[in-house]
Amino acid sequence: MHCPFCRHSDSRVIDSRTSDDGLSIRRRRQCPECGGRFTTLETASLGVIKRSGVVEPFSRDKVVAGVRKACQGRPVTDGDLALLAQQVEEAVRQTGQSQIDANEIGLSILGPLRALDEVAYLRFASVYQAFDSLEDFESAIGDLRADHERVAEAEPEL
Repeated sequence: MHCPFCRHSDSRVIDSRTSDDGLSIRRRRQCPECGGRFTTLETASLGVIKRSGVVEPFSRDKVVAGVRKACQGRPVTDGDLALLAQQVEEAVRQTGQSQIDANEIGLSILGPLRALDEVAYLRFASVYQAFDSLEDFESAIGDLRADHERVAEAEPEL
């Protein structure tokens, strides 16, 4: 790590702390040459493999942008979308892979989106699960209805 003040090629770590979300480490450093102190933030990089084969860094903003289209006209807030993007990033990082296929990210969005808004889920799923016909939509809606029935049966009657 180069000192931002004198460009010396070494520094000493004085303090290390994990961020609140656990995804990064904040390190307080001191330059042995000039004595200047500075902070670095270290995160594990996560690459996304696009269909073209190009690898680019994971971006929560891109997750939000893609899901926002599916949520258009639905009662979903920006805070809801930010939380969904965080959940997706955490799920993707838990796979332990440093690079993940873009389609896998799309599929990992489905679970949290289904819990957030079922209509937006159907819109998004129609793209990422490649719905080809009305039967695909009917099947997805049937699955949602079956889940609702299971929840209703599990709830105790008052």
